[in-house]
Amino acid sequence: MSFQKKRIVVGLSGGVDSSVTAYLLKKQGHEVIGLFMKNWHDDSVTISDECPWLEDSNDAMLVADKLGIPFQTVDLSETYKERIVDYMFAEYKQGRTPNPDVLCNREIKFDVFLNIALKLGADFVATGHYCRKAEVEVDGQVHYRLLAGVDSNKDQSYFLCQLTQQQLSKALFPIGELTKPEVRHIAQEQGLITAEKRDSQGLCFIGKVRLPDFLQQQLQPKTGDIVKISDQHPMYGQVRAATPATQSEPYVYTSNDGKVVGQHQGAHFFTVGQRKGLAVGGTAEPLFVIDTDVDTNILFVGEGKDHPGLYRNALFIDQSELHFVRLDLSPVVGASQKVLARIRYRQPLVSATLHRVAAGAYLQFDVPQSAIASGQFAAWYLDDELIGSGVIA
Repeated sequence: MSFQKKRIVVGLSGGVDSSVTAYLLKKQGHEVIGLFMKNWHDDSVTISDECPWLEDSNDAMLVADKLGIPFQTVDLSETYKERIVDYMFAEYKQGRTPNPDVLCNREIKFDVFLNIALKLGADFVATGHYCRKAEVEVDGQVHYRLLAGVDSNKDQSYFLCQLTQQQLSKALFPIGELTKPEVRHIAQEQGLITAEKRDSQGLCFIGKVRLPDFLQQQLQPKTGDIVKISDQHPMYGQVRAATPATQSEPYVYTSNDGKVVGQHQGAHFFTVGQRKGLAVGGTAEPLFVIDTDVDTNILFVGEGKDHPGLYRNALFIDQSELHFVRLDLSPVVGASQKVLARIRYRQPLVSATLHRVAAGAYLQFDVPQSAIASGQFAAWYLDDELIGSGVIA
């Protein structure tokens, strides 16, 4: 088969993964263009004087120069604020836990950024995600498959769980077949400045700022009670009906269910399963958040990571928040499907059953799962293929 040279726009982030992505495509003979996305520069919600995007942009520019490819910066900060940051604030204000990385891929990288690339005449957009893309033909129609990366320690398919077939058709993930050490080795061999650069931490679009500090720019601190719930609470001994609908409904705690053991500065700064930031001593085991109530501004906590209040057998996803990467693999209403699932990045895949109902879907786990937080994304797989996802109700 003869080689077909393509014009490919690479989202150069200033990190080693996207740097090697650009190198591999250039090595294959494609016309490669490097674009850096400037997603944030709003000083009103930036606490430190650091300017991480400027450093990353400079690194991306040096990589492009080393590789001999065109480079430019595109300012997407206004759109990013509208679609990602404002959404984050709104979700946390309601006591939910959004995932900005998943949204960024759906709304920015493979929407706004993709459209910019297409206007530049690009055939594809490539990113440094550790995942793979494949094609399969079913009944004469081509379907794009989103597969886990070869490096199980870095698999990032979860972050792309909201992509559509149209978005996948234009996406390339050149390092999905490589491990992180292999990527760094290639960068070192090619003398790329990003070869030893550490992976970004914290809020990717702001830099080294703690999430509570960031949220306090719009969500003001508000003193409230921390109520400790005993692991012997009567509701834990109840025999619950073995239906996904019942199992997906978390118990609604009240201040009468436990005793006040401390104070906090805002229930909307915490999420289910959180341990840090409680500043309550005198317990045999660490305390974990098992529920939040932003209306009464109460944090409900339990002692120990095995506290029964942390665990649920199932979760629900509303129809409006339900997404299938492969529509041809989605069960019809009334049907069920055995899958592998995760409710957060880096969580090992666990066995579950997806039940489709008219109102949406229930994801029922074979083994109860800890710290299921509303607002987060659940994603499910068949083997190593991600086929669907949704926002946890």
